[in-house]
Amino acid sequence: MNIVLYEPEIPHNTGNIARTCAATGAALHLIKPLGFSIEDKYLKRAGLDYWGMLRLSVYESWHEFIEKNIEASLFFTSTKGQNFYHRIKYPINSYFVFGPETRGLPEYILRENWERVVKIPMVRGARSLNLSNAVAIVLYEALRQGGFPIIKEN
Repeated sequence: MNIVLYEPEIPHNTGNIARTCAATGAALHLIKPLGFSIEDKYLKRAGLDYWGMLRLSVYESWHEFIEKNIEASLFFTSTKGQNFYHRIKYPINSYFVFGPETRGLPEYILRENWERVVKIPMVRGARSLNLSNAVAIVLYEALRQGGFPIIKEN
């Protein structure tokens, strides 16, 4: 599985997501501009002991990401989506795209991919979940559907 962070802003969130990706075998894709340096001490502190296990790719732009992942099975997350994340069957090696913490994914990306935009159910009036929590929720559902192929039981 693959987690894609489009222009992430908060290093602590990205560090936590990196740790989740490393622990599950998911690849992490970061699309610039980033709101921090990937050398940032706070970013690495959140997942320092896992950093060496992380499969990380960094892209200069959305266009570069799309060019290099032309065959990717993309799913987009947004509170604006109409499909609940747990009602979709995800192919192995799906890519889950999450927007920046303060503004979410751009409208043009959502419009172009509307049938593949998913959301996490929340009570009315709740604005959104923390980005690292949302990534974990969606990623573990996709892994569960696939029978946790990479994760070994201890």
